[in-house]
Amino acid sequence: MNEIWTERYRPKDLDEVIGQRHITERLKAYVASGNMPHLLLAGPAGTGKTTCALALARGLFGGEWKGNFIELNASDERGIDVVRGKIKEFARTSPLGTAEFKIIFMDEADALTSDAQAALRRTMEKYSKICRFILSCNYSSKIIDPIQSRCAVFRFSPLSREDVEIYLRMIIEKENVKMDDDALEGLIHVARGDMRRAVNSLQVAASLGKPITLDVVYHTTGLAKPEEVRKMLEAALAGNFLGARDMLDNVMITYGLSGQDIIKQIHSSFFDLSITDSEKVRLMDKTGEVEFRIVEGSNERIQLEALLAYLVMIGGNKR
Repeated sequence: MNEIWTERYRPKDLDEVIGQRHITERLKAYVASGNMPHLLLAGPAGTGKTTCALALARGLFGGEWKGNFIELNASDERGIDVVRGKIKEFARTSPLGTAEFKIIFMDEADALTSDAQAALRRTMEKYSKICRFILSCNYSSKIIDPIQSRCAVFRFSPLSREDVEIYLRMIIEKENVKMDDDALEGLIHVARGDMRRAVNSLQVAASLGKPITLDVVYHTTGLAKPEEVRKMLEAALAGNFLGARDMLDNVMITYGLSGQDIIKQIHSSFFDLSITDSEKVRLMDKTGEVEFRIVEGSNERIQLEALLAYLVMIGGNKR
């Protein structure tokens, strides 16, 4: 464990956001020059967007960063009144201390309404000399083109298994947590490239005060074991509909899963089934239809059992 950590992240590299080295190098260049354009940070949750924005502000302003930096969450304040009020008031006032400009960080900017984004584009242009914007979003396609063209775009990618493992092993070592190797693998699987989810799940599992096993990981994260979901699907393919239905009941009750939770795990398990590619394509199509119906408000139990029945029919064509 120590060898992996020492080899991959030596002390001089500890000021980098895990898994986003190409982005941190560009941000360090802004800090070195003392200047920056408007930025658009786009990518999945838990990949370091907010961390990068805070680190950039600290690097540029030092001890004066709190007076020259404001963080807003567009999910809470998403209307045009916020742009015309709070944002405009902060943007047009002079920076404090020796700073040449201030920073407005808007998290979840893809939640801004179209009218708010249209108002924001003019504010970004008018006050660019004394105020820079950092917009963070999960889906850059929801940001209007005029705003995207005013920003330098940084695209964050989901973290690799290796990056998540290295960071979790560092925490495990420093916190003296007892954890099985298969439990660590399960935690990495649960995280799916989201470092925040990985760290939070580790903390919840460790809070029980006992060695962390694979069972503890799946129970504390509210996900079923992949092998249990796969066995349920295999039972349906073998024609055992009632057995598969009982397994579905057990999984949903034991782990407290909703219909949307289990359909995501069923989707991931299709690739492990011993069926042809054409049958997997049909299953994907059917699963997408079932997921849409659940989201739209259909009875999740009926829809999930209908999916198991479809698996039984596919398995029947092979027998």
